[in-house]
Amino acid sequence: MTDVHTPKQRSRNMASIRGKNTKPERIVRSLLHKLGYRYRLHRRDLPGTPDLVFPAWQRVIFVHGCFWHMHDCRWGRVTPAKNMDFWQNKRKGNCDRDEKALQALKKQGWSSYIVWECDLKDEDRLVAGLHAFLDGDT
Repeated sequence: MTDVHTPKQRSRNMASIRGKNTKPERIVRSLLHKLGYRYRLHRRDLPGTPDLVFPAWQRVIFVHGCFWHMHDCRWGRVTPAKNMDFWQNKRKGNCDRDEKALQALKKQGWSSYIVWECDLKDEDRLVAGLHAFLDGDT
């Protein structure tokens, strides 16, 4: 299937995608704040620059987009029809970088939790997972 956008439109769309303060990240932050948790954002001194950092508990949360980080859901398994090698390498590089960051954090004594974009569809399950992680049950 060919792209429905012109190269200029596609370029504009791709340029508007951000790595910080994404909508899924803002939703998770809002939810955690309502639950009474306080956190720091995007600590650059930690491997992988986690989205949410809980220094007192040495816990971090990453909020990942399913497509960009190749989650095992239907959105993460999508492969673009155009420029497939480029996208495969780009997404694989994201996964490799994620794994290195998680290992480095673990070595430094930090616990990590990943919230996938598709997890936002079931708020009760998401809240239960966040509580379990932050309260030390995982």
